[in-house]
Amino acid sequence: MRILVAGGAGFIGSHLCERLLEMRHTVICVDNLKTGRLANLSEAKKSRQFKFIKQDIRQPLKVAVDYIFNFASYASPPYYKTWSIDTMLTNSLGSHQLLELARRQKAKYLFASTSEVYGDPLRHPQKETDWGNVNPNGERACYDESKRFGEALTMEYVRKFRLNARIIRIFNTYGPRLQKDDGRVISNFINQALRGEKLTVYGSGCQTRSFCYVDDLVEGIVRAAFLPKTRGEVFNLGNPNEFTILEAADMIKELMGKVLKTVYKPLPADDPVRRKPDISKAYKILRWSPRVPLREGLLRTIEWYQKKK
Repeated sequence: MRILVAGGAGFIGSHLCERLLEMRHTVICVDNLKTGRLANLSEAKKSRQFKFIKQDIRQPLKVAVDYIFNFASYASPPYYKTWSIDTMLTNSLGSHQLLELARRQKAKYLFASTSEVYGDPLRHPQKETDWGNVNPNGERACYDESKRFGEALTMEYVRKFRLNARIIRIFNTYGPRLQKDDGRVISNFINQALRGEKLTVYGSGCQTRSFCYVDDLVEGIVRAAFLPKTRGEVFNLGNPNEFTILEAADMIKELMGKVLKTVYKPLPADDPVRRKPDISKAYKILRWSPRVPLREGLLRTIEWYQKKK
């Protein structure tokens, strides 16, 4: 099968490219390298079944494909706030270009959405049927609302053109290749600890997140893409084990053998207080649930950052 991975040079996209190559597919990676890194593709580039195209997905692509994975978007607050309009156009115009390509070639399609569509959730844990509690004109709206639009556009193609498409909502994911400057809590803590700095906690630190190791996430993505009965479906993919930010900080300090202080800063605007996926649908249809405990995943991630230091 010829598979296009948009945003394939990014953190999650590069791991997905490797997994698809292991499954003996031909993989075409498209990335404008604004935040993606060619270094992330060092293993994938060893395969003759891999091809890289440097291009923005807002421009038409002329490739023959059987499947499209749309992972092309800035995904961390420092990036999508800096390139806010680019983020909105990528998730709207860029998604439209890829959906049109899928429609013309009768290809299957997977849209990588985000738990951010739930905003500051009204129900805990979050289910796929929840509509979300999002500020449509806040600082995070460029990402939240453009992903919500990308979902709506995908479902219109399912309804109007019978496109074989599905949506995944990704919850906090970590692991090797997570860029140290992307502003996410795990990368922030590990890199501050490596430098011997105080760990920065926003708000009280009692807000919660559910951290999923990247290998577990990729397994869920592959199952959502290829298993039957996934057309037109939305799946939460994340780890349902919930930790406070302070618990994550303490675990990282312990694993790294560091005695470090914590500095507190104001909570960013519209930052959700609780975030935890209900993955009962993914378990029922995909037979998927995460397997890597947080401690084990953190050790693997810390080792990768130490090698890159």
